[in-house]
Amino acid sequence: MNQLDRLKQFTTVVADTGNFNQLAAFAPRDATTNPSLILKAVQQSEYAPLLAETVARHRGRPTADIVDEVLVRFGLEILRVVPGRVSTEVDARLSFDTAATVARAHRLIDLYEGAGVRRDRVLIKIASTWEGIQAARILEHEGIHCNLTLLFSFCQAVACGEAGVRLISPFVGRIYDWHKKAAGATWDEAARAGIHDPGVQSVERIYTYYKKFGIATEVMGASFRNVGQILALAGCDLLTISPELLAQLQASDAPFERQLDPACAVAASIHAVSFNEPAFRWALNEDAMATEKLAEGIRAFAADALKLDRLIEGAAA
Repeated sequence: MNQLDRLKQFTTVVADTGNFNQLAAFAPRDATTNPSLILKAVQQSEYAPLLAETVARHRGRPTADIVDEVLVRFGLEILRVVPGRVSTEVDARLSFDTAATVARAHRLIDLYEGAGVRRDRVLIKIASTWEGIQAARILEHEGIHCNLTLLFSFCQAVACGEAGVRLISPFVGRIYDWHKKAAGATWDEAARAGIHDPGVQSVERIYTYYKKFGIATEVMGASFRNVGQILALAGCDLLTISPELLAQLQASDAPFERQLDPACAVAASIHAVSFNEPAFRWALNEDAMATEKLAEGIRAFAADALKLDRLIEGAAA
């Protein structure tokens, strides 16, 4: 049994890509996308006809509307391959606007439902700002399920659980990147690998807290830099993995064991906490890594969203 097949015994495997032609080889249950992945996909020649056709069909409409049509078109193609759900992201430029995020989510869901897709097969992906979490609270009450992304801190995870969010995506690799850069020449790669990786430890803490206190929100580790980080989280509810790393897992039959287990989490000696808005903002402010990576992630996704706007405007001209 290869590592990918073994991992599927413990964890729901999700593909992190907009390239739906790659999905069948790995048989993931779900798939996740983001503005950067969609931008990368639409610039590939194999997807040029899909982009041109979608833009032509909606030429003359506002750019934001055409962008949503393109995002949903990729989502629909992904759902032809995966049996589960697709995550489609709200424009990162709305990350601090609760009402606008809710409105954009409604539009995305309307497009999916108009194409015959049930809303339970779609996760609306939203940045884990306070405003984003409150938007998700509203959407979840309406039966629109959310994937809270760009999650780097424990306070973000707790707030998401309190809001009844369906799923969170803690970013393992970006946490690892920050700590490695901060340590500089003192960083010891071997000593900080596997279960000692700071990104892995962040996810393990959140997973343990959720299971200990019966929080139904699903934990999906994301943003992996290497296979070691993935295997160190075997047993996590879900893991979303790039095609490159999925291929590495598929090519190896090296043994590994389950690392995260709900029974062990329930037995953990930890206390429940809660974050209102002031407490959340203070806790996030006190976490330099989370503050910096959240802002950096929003800026990067916003920049790629702008590039996608320009690409679509060029195609519509």
